[in-house]
Amino acid sequence: MSFCGMMTSRSRANGALPSSDALAVLDRLLWGSAVDDLMLFHMARTEPSRMGFLLAGGKSSRMGSDKAFLDCGGQTLLDRALTVMGAVCDRVAIVGDPARFARCEFPKQGSVVADIFPGCGPLAGIHAALVHSSAPLNLMLAVDMPFVSGELLAFLFAAAESTDATITVPRTSRGLQPLCAVYRRDFCTIAEQALRAGKYKVDAAFLGVTVRVIEESELAAAGFSQQTFFNVNTPQDRLDALSK
Repeated sequence: MSFCGMMTSRSRANGALPSSDALAVLDRLLWGSAVDDLMLFHMARTEPSRMGFLLAGGKSSRMGSDKAFLDCGGQTLLDRALTVMGAVCDRVAIVGDPARFARCEFPKQGSVVADIFPGCGPLAGIHAALVHSSAPLNLMLAVDMPFVSGELLAFLFAAAESTDATITVPRTSRGLQPLCAVYRRDFCTIAEQALRAGKYKVDAAFLGVTVRVIEESELAAAGFSQQTFFNVNTPQDRLDALSK
């Protein structure tokens, strides 16, 4: 029996019927609560918890041509990265010039995000991504890393989910890998402060936040080598990647 029906039965037992106005108020209260619960449930289902941002705004000056569209083993670096990210992210977006990527097909509801601070390097790309993000965890991946796998990205997300740190970043013998890392949205403020101060180095901005560093030994124990983070910056790098 509905709540209104129960109220009507009780009123009858007491010899009085509730007024139509009273029943209308009860109906509004009950249905309003149900609608609110439904909206919260829908939002929980539609709001992404993991977003992936492909950083592809570089000039590719050392390569001599646009790295994003460079063929590497039968697939462009762009297409490969989007596919790998799409396997572990709720949504995927490209950070770069919208005109360059207007015809791109995304594996998941994606878009192209332009830098708010153009010409300021990867930190500007990370900042623009976080400004546009609605997810608590945000993967940043450079487009020129052909050996990054879905397994590695899932590993990074799992590590990020187990900590409250603002950034979860791998470290190899070559140093931190901030362009294959997971960021929480509160880094956006730190990034903007650095950009406005003319400080464009990504890992220098880490000083103001908590960081979960995944050391090389931890990566190795999980089956990931330093080669995973190989960057294709020059024509020789491309040849080296194709030979591996």
